[in-house]
Amino acid sequence: MELFIYLFAALFSVLNPIGTVPIFVGLTIDDDKKERSRISLWTAIDVFLILIISYFIGQYVLTFFGINIDSLRIAGGLIIVNSGFSLLSGKFSKERGINKKVETEVQNRNDIALTPLAIPMLAGPGSISLLIAFYQEHHATNEIIVAVLAIMAVAFTIFLILKSAHYLAKILGGSGIVAISRIVGFIVIAIGIQYIVSSIINIIKGNLMS
Repeated sequence: MELFIYLFAALFSVLNPIGTVPIFVGLTIDDDKKERSRISLWTAIDVFLILIISYFIGQYVLTFFGINIDSLRIAGGLIIVNSGFSLLSGKFSKERGINKKVETEVQNRNDIALTPLAIPMLAGPGSISLLIAFYQEHHATNEIIVAVLAIMAVAFTIFLILKSAHYLAKILGGSGIVAISRIVGFIVIAIGIQYIVSSIINIIKGNLMS
């Protein structure tokens, strides 16, 4: 249960679906309730598939490129810390690849669930590197089952948040969303720093032992 809560909280913080609410509202402003629900569902499914693939296949990508786990954790930690600082400064939404030109293009397409919602707004380098590192440390059968359940829970939570995005935007308002995003940003920074520190400690221990 502790492992489930840890991974769920870490993924939720890094993905930050609350911070996606204003962008989702802007991109679906002209859609009816049924279409918004459909987009919410497919966004959640796409995020689930991306995270599952990253979790199971990521280790082979590392092996292919000769990247060790500590290097990945440091790189992932830096990305996560940067995302956290962006959340704290209120600039995160601007750094998710959505500018006026892109926004106009996606509004003219039939489906925005995969891009830009699932990628790069939700599932990005931070969450992918987090899952790859998690698999390296927790790959027993029961731990894999817990990880898959945590990813499913995160995807389902994303669906619920996006499905309610227009209501949340009205209830929380711009200041409420910013406040939540900044709280999440602080947690994200802590996660990233923990990744970097633990990796540096492992590298130092490895050099001392050799």
